[in-house]
Amino acid sequence: MFRLSEYMHQITDPTPVRTRRGTGAVKPVVIWNLTRRCNLKCRHCYTVSADVDFPGELSHDQAMQTLEDLGRFGIPALILSGGEPLDRKDVFEIAARARKLVRMLALSTNGTKLHGDTADRVAEIGFDYVGISIDGIGATNDWFRGVEGAYVSALRGVRECKARGIKVGLRFTLTEGNHECLPDLLRLCDDEGVDKFYLSHLVYAGRGDKHRGEDAEHRRSRWALDLLLDRAWQGASGGRPLDIVTGNNDADAVYFLNWVREGFGDATADHVREHLAAWGGNSSGLGVANIDTLGRVHPDTYWSDYTIGRVQETPFSELWTGADPMLAQLRTRPRPLKGRCGACALQDVCGGNTRIRALQLTGDPWAEDPACYLSDAEIGLDHPGSERLVVTPFRGKRHDPAHRFA
Repeated sequence: MFRLSEYMHQITDPTPVRTRRGTGAVKPVVIWNLTRRCNLKCRHCYTVSADVDFPGELSHDQAMQTLEDLGRFGIPALILSGGEPLDRKDVFEIAARARKLVRMLALSTNGTKLHGDTADRVAEIGFDYVGISIDGIGATNDWFRGVEGAYVSALRGVRECKARGIKVGLRFTLTEGNHECLPDLLRLCDDEGVDKFYLSHLVYAGRGDKHRGEDAEHRRSRWALDLLLDRAWQGASGGRPLDIVTGNNDADAVYFLNWVREGFGDATADHVREHLAAWGGNSSGLGVANIDTLGRVHPDTYWSDYTIGRVQETPFSELWTGADPMLAQLRTRPRPLKGRCGACALQDVCGGNTRIRALQLTGDPWAEDPACYLSDAEIGLDHPGSERLVVTPFRGKRHDPAHRFA
């Protein structure tokens, strides 16, 4: 996850660079898919969920034992996800215990059930953050989510969270079919007092793999980042605050760094790069982990075909600190990357981007990421005949951040 707003503040309020993390078995943010059941039918669902009971999911006792292990291990954050996590009957028992064991507790939901008594329970437990997935305005969202009325129900969920003082964010997956909704969604965040906006680039997993042809073209990815940069700069320079983050395309950090250098000069860009290098880009298998509905542990939520082990057989803490060969490679810096990713001069910033896309397309997790929308020149490969990606944004000219909001 690239925390755009956080790094944008390094322009206006620079801080010392934190100590760079090691490459060993750090304690990760854990995304836990509690259930595969879901009342929606999203076109890009990475778990291929449906509104039925699926066999083999962790029992209540197994879930609680896993939770105790996560607490003893000292993970920094736990995100309860699905399917639709609110469809799991014991979700609030799990959440109430998790609240006492982890520092940061979040809920990732489609929002359509986050009403009335359910919203009251979420508030009572004290979730630090609730992320609600919306993939467009009105009918666009309903088409992507496969159920008529999903948008209205999700928006009601946003409002009920805000009415109870719960920090809430919108989660939006950018594709060819919904990119035009992005400006309206940013306005919706402002109109509804939403605290956070998360833009996810499409990952080729689950139903998302079947719809890889809908991945936003490189030009549109650049256009979307320009919109987010403008909005994040407004917040950092005294405008309405909105915490903006992006996920599943760590090239966003390089695009931001080039934006900073263009608008604010080398000294500021060099400072920002130090912070970005300390972060290190893609964190699959290092700073993020996944437990799926069957108790299998993965390097992140999209690596469903690679299993480190099962929590029913071995505690998560032992699996994560063990000798798994894929985890060892994912934690290596620099990673054993190939192609453009291997030759990129900014590997320390993006970390090689999202490895699962390369794996899905080529069978090799270390091949270049096909969703990198940066030109060869922008990643330090400026040589004759090297250009193969579009350099200009999809719509209009890149804004000058130093003057646009002066």
